[in-house]
Amino acid sequence: MKANLASSDKVIITAAITGGIHGKWANEAIPITAEEQARDALDCYNAGAAVLHLHVRGADGQNTPDIGTYNQSVRMIGEACPIIRQIGNGIGARVDEALNIIQPTLEERLALLTIEPEPEMHTINAGTFEFRTPYGSGTFNNPLSFNEQYAGQCQNKGFGVEIEVYDLSHIANTLALVDKGVLTPPLHFSIVLGIMGGAPATAANLICMLDAIPEGSSWQVVTIGKHHVPTTVMAMTMGGNVRTGLEDTVYYRKGEKAKGNAQLVERMVRIVREIGREPATVEETRIMLGLK
Repeated sequence: MKANLASSDKVIITAAITGGIHGKWANEAIPITAEEQARDALDCYNAGAAVLHLHVRGADGQNTPDIGTYNQSVRMIGEACPIIRQIGNGIGARVDEALNIIQPTLEERLALLTIEPEPEMHTINAGTFEFRTPYGSGTFNNPLSFNEQYAGQCQNKGFGVEIEVYDLSHIANTLALVDKGVLTPPLHFSIVLGIMGGAPATAANLICMLDAIPEGSSWQVVTIGKHHVPTTVMAMTMGGNVRTGLEDTVYYRKGEKAKGNAQLVERMVRIVREIGREPATVEETRIMLGLK
């Protein structure tokens, strides 16, 4: 493995507090309103998270591209604590009665770059694939031309970028964006494993994808459901960073729903320390990720 943070004893912990599809019917603790999200952000920050990955919801509890709703959540989270705010570029899907996933348009996703106050980070999803979940299925559309435009505007505005890769081809897509000059190394990757339609959550797939990302990159693993704890712990021991939260798992353990996002962060902090590393503070994370 050439790309890792093994030389650092610091682990960046990201809390993905709400998620792209499921709502309170999956776990009552999922924060939907701006007020709930701000309270969760503070709790996760106090528990040891340095980054907050954000999707917002409308009055019906489903994902919304409404910029006013984003503005309110981003502002209230910033007022609650200094956690780094990261906007999920996919926005999140709506699900109709037939369990069809309805994706936001590319224009609605580009509008995320107008959020005020400005968040510190955005994500890009580095390839198009068929996204399948127990709640519905659909095509997650991420054309190279769209990512070039989105990443280029992030670079112009000085936003940090996290690159979400769901299989090996997405890393090749990312390198094409580097060649186009809209992403500048060192890069920060989320290696997403275990999503139906993407790479399965196996050690072999993680090692293969790590070998493909550019030398000097930082990275974290994102895994869901039953894969969440085993794969995340594996990443910690390999020098990576971690993400947790009710977006990734609504259960604390089999048959026991998580009480909230902070409980999931606290578990990761405990395990990080058990293996001899320490959670990175917000200030340390800013330096590690090169954020303004």
